[in-house]
Amino acid sequence: MIHLGSSPAPVPDAPVPHTVLARAGEGPWPRYRIVGLISLGGGHLLAAFDGRETGQDVPDPTGLVQCRSLDGGRTWGPLETLRDADRKGRQWYCDPSFLHDPAAGRLFVFHTHAKDRGVWDALAGTDDADRDVMGSAVGVSEDGGRSWAFRSVTEVAAPPALLRTAFPTSGSGIVLQRGLYAGRLVQPYCGWFRAEGAAAGGRGPREDEVVRSYVLFSDDHGETWQRGEPVGEDMDETTVVELSDGRVLLNSRDHVRGGHRRIAVSADGGATWEDRGVDPQFVDPGNNAQLAARHPGAPAGDPRARQLLFTNAWDRFARVRGTLSASDDDGATWRELLVFEPGPLDYSAVQGLEDGAIVVLWEVEAREIRVARIAPGTLGDA
Repeated sequence: MIHLGSSPAPVPDAPVPHTVLARAGEGPWPRYRIVGLISLGGGHLLAAFDGRETGQDVPDPTGLVQCRSLDGGRTWGPLETLRDADRKGRQWYCDPSFLHDPAAGRLFVFHTHAKDRGVWDALAGTDDADRDVMGSAVGVSEDGGRSWAFRSVTEVAAPPALLRTAFPTSGSGIVLQRGLYAGRLVQPYCGWFRAEGAAAGGRGPREDEVVRSYVLFSDDHGETWQRGEPVGEDMDETTVVELSDGRVLLNSRDHVRGGHRRIAVSADGGATWEDRGVDPQFVDPGNNAQLAARHPGAPAGDPRARQLLFTNAWDRFARVRGTLSASDDDGATWRELLVFEPGPLDYSAVQGLEDGAIVVLWEVEAREIRVARIAPGTLGDA
């Protein structure tokens, strides 16, 4: 028997009160998609997303924009350019994922770098000058995302001996705070791997490819990056969170869209994983989602360190019913807190703030990018 998770709450008639950060037909791009969100502390938040010419994935023209809040998500400033497209050179950037390292005062934004091909037909390789390779880049900012310096991470993220192509999962990465790997930076990825033991041959797509999740990690504040081992099969875009004991929980979109999500756990900071397979608690149509700590900075031993947040489209077949869920036991069980978007919902992101508020960012059919601040104490959760 298929388990459909806990009984859903009634669907509200309208989304929660929210701010529209971008709307189709307004601003520098005709369409907007694919969201990333980060809290820099002290009420400073950044939201990033793709600006798209057509709404379709690369290689259609795409660049990155961002918005900024300085008051904990209550109000938001205008659109800022994060990394603009190079239309003359046909260089496209998408899939933003923020990672904040407060110890070094650095902000990172991982993203995809495409030219003539997207994920479905990209050729294996690590030469970013090769127009058939879809690469990865990271931006580094020392001033809270007001200026950026960009460099390639294609070589470490997608070695052609192992996989054809890969990209960072949009949303946010994490900095581990507990245990042996405290201070490690962790950024989620997914890639199209060659089947284990398969004969080598060709640079293009093959029938024996397996979609798997993994992370890039850094132990030197982002100076260098390493690639962790991949995990699972049909583990697509993925999201990670640190558990109270320092382990890392991975929660992945199901590439074959079986109506649920796949999970794995790492005891060594994302270098290797224990594949836990399908978790029937999660209802999902095959869509990107977001895990986050409910109380960032809670120390080991504090019950709040076991509290997690999760946003996704809570439906087995359609991208609808945007839902905020919570766990009080390191992700062992989950309960629904709020339906924040009753209608269409594509990708989403969530951050817990120091003051107890929750900020949710989501996209609606390339028509709008919406953000909501949920004040502390309004959801009935301890």
